[in-house]
Amino acid sequence: MSPQQSGRLGIGIVGAGHVGPVMGAALAAAGHAVVGISAVSERSRDRAEAMLPGAPVLTVQEVVERSELVLLAVPDDQLEGLVQGLATTGAWQAGQLVVHTSPVHGLEVLRPALGAGAIPLAIHPALTFTGTTIDLVRLREAWCAVTAPVPVQPIGQALVVEMGAEPVLVADADRPRYAEAVATATEFSAAIVTQSVAMLAELGVPEPGRVIAPLVRSAMDRALGVAEASVGPGTIDVAGSVHPPTAFGGSGA
Repeated sequence: MSPQQSGRLGIGIVGAGHVGPVMGAALAAAGHAVVGISAVSERSRDRAEAMLPGAPVLTVQEVVERSELVLLAVPDDQLEGLVQGLATTGAWQAGQLVVHTSPVHGLEVLRPALGAGAIPLAIHPALTFTGTTIDLVRLREAWCAVTAPVPVQPIGQALVVEMGAEPVLVADADRPRYAEAVATATEFSAAIVTQSVAMLAELGVPEPGRVIAPLVRSAMDRALGVAEASVGPGTIDVAGSVHPPTAFGGSGA
């Protein structure tokens, strides 16, 4: 792990699915150096090369050893075992930033890394990723849920801003509820659109997805406007939730 100049970080990415390479590319565009990415399948290797040309494809252990910031972009059900396994092998380093992208998990899943002196953060972009460059454009209109110990929150917020997105603080204890809200919006909208497209297809309407797209977008914009008006500004403040201190410091946010 070698320090970068002018506050730039050496970033290692574990996971070459739809999320990791995109976030890595966004951070690289902000001046950080991607020192490596782990990719197993041929498809993930191709995606890594497309999004991060020239970035070394390494083992997970090598990625962690070389990085000042480790981005863990793996499925929710693999995260806990990955973090613990790397702790068992002594991979985590004191002062190393460890960021996971799961909406479900908060800071507890990173406790083994914390035990080795690493600094835990959770940053989840509220966005459905394609794993392509189009996500870099969409990221500029997205919000990212940041969960971190209070002294580290500015670092998480700064990383989000550098990616072009907007940060929103979510308290550690509120992470499961946040994940539920994200899943509800994603799964419900996908199900409704799929059903509507199928109904139009049954009627013989050509290109039903394109026909219904403007309606879906305008209806969603209107629904969001109505929802925000009914809630009112300042009614929900996930960052301001009061929770007892945790082992991670501060209020657990």
